[in-house]
Amino acid sequence: MSLTHLNARGEAHMVDVADKPESRREATASGRIRMLPETLALLAEGGLPKGDVLATARIAGIQAAKRTHELIPLCHALALSKVAIDFTLNEAESCVEVSATCRLNGRTGVEMEALTAVSVACLTLYDMCKAVDKGMEIDAIRLDTKTGGKSGDYRRGQALGEGAGEGAVVTGAEGPIVTGEGHSGQVALGSRCDIAAPCIRVKCLAELRERLGVGEISVPLTDLPRADVAGLKAALTTLDARFAGLNEGRVLCAVNQVMAGDDTPLTDEDEVAFFPPVTGG
Repeated sequence: MSLTHLNARGEAHMVDVADKPESRREATASGRIRMLPETLALLAEGGLPKGDVLATARIAGIQAAKRTHELIPLCHALALSKVAIDFTLNEAESCVEVSATCRLNGRTGVEMEALTAVSVACLTLYDMCKAVDKGMEIDAIRLDTKTGGKSGDYRRGQALGEGAGEGAVVTGAEGPIVTGEGHSGQVALGSRCDIAAPCIRVKCLAELRERLGVGEISVPLTDLPRADVAGLKAALTTLDARFAGLNEGRVLCAVNQVMAGDDTPLTDEDEVAFFPPVTGG
């Protein structure tokens, strides 16, 4: 697995979806804004000074979904066929729960559109209510479901495949865009682990690959003094002193495509990518 918004040089780019087949895509996201009980009561009664709070927030959420590509740099402009924003007034927790569903027939997903719709709807609720309650808090913005596309379906909290659980995504066979393989001038630092032996797959991307002369290697899990990213760095430095540069503050790390730190635990067959901060291009 690799970060698809990075090209072979580690630069940010828009993923080319021209060759993907069109399919029905849908995503639902949710979030909430917490407020004082008195504020929630005024909202329910229509007593806030700016007028119809929920109607305004609904329109704002719909507009935001349609203009997500103007806000998130690498998103595509999409012809959405549906944007639905729903609100639930939760008196027990003194909050407004916001849900957004986006749908289209196209070549890329609508997760970001749904998440952007929820975010802007919550921000609009804050703007509409801030005259009486500046202590409101927006939280729990998250993707709940998505369907369509090669990566398969996703539902928060429900296993969608063998070994999948909350937060798990069942991925398809679409190949990675970023790899460290095939770079000329690479030097070998040890052989790959035996398939039967537990190991960590390491990738060095962009200028790190150029500087170290290494694109991808595997490190036996038993070589790590401790089973986390810091332990992996130590094992790599023992293997070759050039890897000491991985401890520089500007070097970022991702474990299985999720940003990670030195204390992130590692297990057999994890993929760890080291790369410089993403640059434009």
